[in-house]
Amino acid sequence: MEYLNYIVDEGVAVATINRPPANALSRALIEEVNLLLDAVEDDADIRVVLLHGEGRFFSAGADIKEFTEVSSSNEFEKLSTNGQVVFERLEKFSKPVIAAIHGAALGGGLELAMSCHFRYVSETAKLGLPELQLGLIPGFGGTQRLPRYVGAAKAAEMMFTSEPISGVDAVKWGLANRVVPEEVLLEESLKTAKKIAKKSPIAIKTAIEMLQFSKTSSFYDGISAEAESFGTVFVSEDAKEGIAAFIEKREPVFKGK
Repeated sequence: MEYLNYIVDEGVAVATINRPPANALSRALIEEVNLLLDAVEDDADIRVVLLHGEGRFFSAGADIKEFTEVSSSNEFEKLSTNGQVVFERLEKFSKPVIAAIHGAALGGGLELAMSCHFRYVSETAKLGLPELQLGLIPGFGGTQRLPRYVGAAKAAEMMFTSEPISGVDAVKWGLANRVVPEEVLLEESLKTAKKIAKKSPIAIKTAIEMLQFSKTSSFYDGISAEAESFGTVFVSEDAKEGIAAFIEKREPVFKGK
């Protein structure tokens, strides 16, 4: 891939966005996110994806120059839908995806990060959806995901003012999980990713499915699905290994079976 490549480190695919100068999300880069998921989905050696940006930014937003190549409402709708489909796949991906955010994560860049399962941010990071200052609205799921993280009032403030918030405020508002000094952001994010990579792939995949279920279903439908999934996971080889390791006071070795 031209703009998004990865290396594997102890079960973690460390994926780097590299489209200077601002890692702007072009249609090609969004398609490469899809290709990244294709590449790691069936690779049993990869259990977690860690996404970060090369250079000074995570991603400063969509490639505005590409907007000038689109003229009709239908073309813009298709552009939006294509991005939404890829980001929804990312959100529902069977392996955890962690975003490590430094610098700017604006517009489409923040929409990409919000589609990951959770986010670590640097103290100096800037997160925002500034589309309204261009006379636009977020188009890759931002109007729907941001209120789910920070609430309707704060989401409205962020979008209407177009002003970004700091990494510290992102944690306070529930948009990010942890703020980390920029010089150790990738190191600390990778440490967490490696810890997750040691857990049962079956349990992780099922937990992701249940978290997604909680967004669209009633509580009672959710706990019913949870009970069914608990039964399925309980008879897996990984569960037997985990229980045995606990009793024997050793580290489990999960094989995803």
